[in-house]
Amino acid sequence: MEPLRKGEVIEGHRVLDELGRGAASIIYLAQDEKTKQIYALKHVKRETPKDQRFLEQAEYEYKVASKLDHPNIRKIRRMMKRKQLLTVKDLFLVMELVDGVSMESKPPQTFDEALSVFQQVALALGHMHECGFVHADMKPNNVVVSPDGVVKIIDLGQSCAIGTVKPRIQGTPDYIAPEQVHRRAITPKTDIYNLGATMYAVLTGERVPTALADDNSLMGSVTDSMIEKPKPVIEHNPRVHPKLDEVIMQCVEVDPDKRPESMAFVADRLNLVQGIIRAESERASSTDPSPTR
Repeated sequence: MEPLRKGEVIEGHRVLDELGRGAASIIYLAQDEKTKQIYALKHVKRETPKDQRFLEQAEYEYKVASKLDHPNIRKIRRMMKRKQLLTVKDLFLVMELVDGVSMESKPPQTFDEALSVFQQVALALGHMHECGFVHADMKPNNVVVSPDGVVKIIDLGQSCAIGTVKPRIQGTPDYIAPEQVHRRAITPKTDIYNLGATMYAVLTGERVPTALADDNSLMGSVTDSMIEKPKPVIEHNPRVHPKLDEVIMQCVEVDPDKRPESMAFVADRLNLVQGIIRAESERASSTDPSPTR
């Protein structure tokens, strides 16, 4: 894919620099020439007929984002298309510029910080569910945290309406829910599993066993009954509070009916665990026998 030139203007947005690349896209730093506002500009190009699905995915990403309004979800301000004859060849998304680093690149350094991030993610996903959509690709790389701890969920490219049955397996192998692998209906419980797998990985450095075959590809799968039960989080990381371990292990249940009832419930439990940990820390500090000066 040929990159845009610095200084090139796309529908009033001047390209300043390249920010990163995806499977079929390039994201640029761009400035609105009228307002001088800085944005992230996502460019998806159709070079072969196989690229059509990437255009459709980006268009649906915009459709979903336009229905959402939450401080912890990146906003997409505008979609622009370029046609050649009657075929769309280029699609551009003008997106909110997110200042921060992904949780994949920089995991939380304390349990309090981790719980704050997890709660923000849960609340944002809960908003998506209230609006009728599922993110369907929650993972550490799709959670960006600003220097002051504010979370932004990014990449709605695999999002779908609640109840969607996708024609092919979509998801990230290390975090994918059983119903995604077996192409059953995608529901809020799918996001609960994906978030549980994300929390598990962040706190342990390990991955939960999934319904994918041993080669971890998106081609083969095993039945639900054959999925290996993950070890409790606390066995990998004894410093994890038992109540937090309990929440995460409930989220990654193979059977959706055994997972928490809603993302609001998950957020509430995470808030409770954070309160318990803070209270225990304060009590420990107040009873510290070490001399003071």
